[in-house]
Amino acid sequence: MSHVLAAVAWPYANGPRHIGHVSGFGVPSDVFSRYMRMAGHDVLMVSGTDEHGTPIQVQADAEGVTPRELADRYNRVIVEDLHGLGLSYDLFTRTTTGNHYAVVQELFSGLLDNGYIVRKTTLGAISPSTGRTLPDRYIEGTCPICGYESARGDQCDNCGNQLDPEQLVNPRSRINGETPEFVETEHFFLDLPAFAEALATWLDAREGWRPNVLKFSRNLLDDLQPRAITRDLEWGVPIPLEGWRERNDKRIYVWFDAVIGYLSASIEWARRTGDPEAWRQWWSADGQGKDANAYYFMGKDNIVFHSVIWPALLLGYSGAGDKAGEPGRLGKLNLPTEVVSSEYLTMEGRKFSSSRRVVIYVRDFLERYDADALRYFIAAAGPESNDTDFTWAEFVRRNNDELVAGWGNLVNRSISMAAKNFGAVPEAVELTDADRELLAVAEAGFATVGDLIGRHRQKAAIGEAMRVVAEANKYLSEQAPWQLKDEASKPRMGTILHVALQVVRDANTLLTPFLPHSAQNVHELLGGTGVHAPMPSIVEVEDLDGGPGYPVLMGDYTAGARWERVPLVAGTPLAAPKPVFRKLDPSVVDEELARLEAAE
Repeated sequence: MSHVLAAVAWPYANGPRHIGHVSGFGVPSDVFSRYMRMAGHDVLMVSGTDEHGTPIQVQADAEGVTPRELADRYNRVIVEDLHGLGLSYDLFTRTTTGNHYAVVQELFSGLLDNGYIVRKTTLGAISPSTGRTLPDRYIEGTCPICGYESARGDQCDNCGNQLDPEQLVNPRSRINGETPEFVETEHFFLDLPAFAEALATWLDAREGWRPNVLKFSRNLLDDLQPRAITRDLEWGVPIPLEGWRERNDKRIYVWFDAVIGYLSASIEWARRTGDPEAWRQWWSADGQGKDANAYYFMGKDNIVFHSVIWPALLLGYSGAGDKAGEPGRLGKLNLPTEVVSSEYLTMEGRKFSSSRRVVIYVRDFLERYDADALRYFIAAAGPESNDTDFTWAEFVRRNNDELVAGWGNLVNRSISMAAKNFGAVPEAVELTDADRELLAVAEAGFATVGDLIGRHRQKAAIGEAMRVVAEANKYLSEQAPWQLKDEASKPRMGTILHVALQVVRDANTLLTPFLPHSAQNVHELLGGTGVHAPMPSIVEVEDLDGGPGYPVLMGDYTAGARWERVPLVAGTPLAAPKPVFRKLDPSVVDEELARLEAAE
């Protein structure tokens, strides 16, 4: 058994999340974590809502509420949506906790002590009409590197390079279109160039990464620049220095504090579960966690933060990099084992856009359709290594032709026949070559599917699991147990159905990481008791350091299925099953397209 950290990208709390978001960070990380637990690993899956930064400040101003009130509202919405999807977080928290503030300030202080944070006078953007600081993300212009005309003041989404607002050609305010004024202001900068050599050595040693992620990350090292980690803001983590801590006009910026959330969430989880030092089993590079593995899940727009900036922070705090130094009080910390980045999910040929109402929010989706139907689509057709288009026609087709007519049909007809003719799992008398071949195919699936999930090839993995389902359906059609009606043939009918039911149990285990809700249902239809696929719970908690309470996702995932064949017991009572999945009427396509058109 090994310790596995599943570090899941932090959804931003300025609105509800749509299915494009969860296709990148949510479902893939949960499939991986569920499998790893079933395979016997000690998994810690953490994340939370990212709640600082300028978009929340700007939106809160527009709505006439405080940033905290806005974050509170959407934190709860997001927690409830992720709970509805069955994402098995050990802790899903938020960045506005006393614990998170303390951990962020500790890393800031450690990096400062080691010389990797420096003070510099720079140019800050001011709105001429209001006199207020204009946030980087609210300045657009032409990228000086690639010429992209809609680059932001902190990053170009076209070439991926980090920018400062004053570098943009023809900068303009996204709020009102005016040209910002640039004035001198003092800030703290992370000396990213001091990590170029250490990052290159680390990236060159990575194995098994998706090639596009590794190539993109390696290319970023060619032009690293010092990056401001404080901003002229009122909303954020206070700067932990004398003369700065009390200031209301300068804060640690969101890109610095959000990635530290993986560590702070792990520490909060340990504190909440009664062993404040337990987090070290996943994080301590020179202690309990030296053999742990850490996998980071996000969309491709977040690669730079996880493959360059976060490793740089970890290196600097641990005393590595050009300036060396000593580890801070948390000790030397583990770097990511792998950065698992998904591509983009589009919808009906268009990019998701909440402002243009080209969007399907998770909450709206779950009100009309089953969570496992969405999870199946994401796993089987999601943006794992290429941009993928979600269409309602394809969603309905996959639900009806694959989930209902494939997997649901196998479950229903095998259990129905056994319940009708035997009332229980029948006994297998004498196996034929066909019986043994199908059982061998199903058992081989544990190694094949498990290996693919472990290597983050979830499309291929669920394809292999569904191949077992297809072989079992073919077996039933060829063996035709419904034709064996006389008493002399009943032992053979019982054997066929026993074999089919065993493969149903095997296939259900193979599909459990992908389809946990229906997996629990199938487990019970086969006469199983207890928890097969553990689910998260929403827990209302108090801030450990005296702040206001908030909801978190937590769960006990120690129970549940193992990643192995469990032989059926003949005589286990069976009842006629209800359908596992809902068949969707083709009219759903037109209804959803009309709803989308009306919203735009």
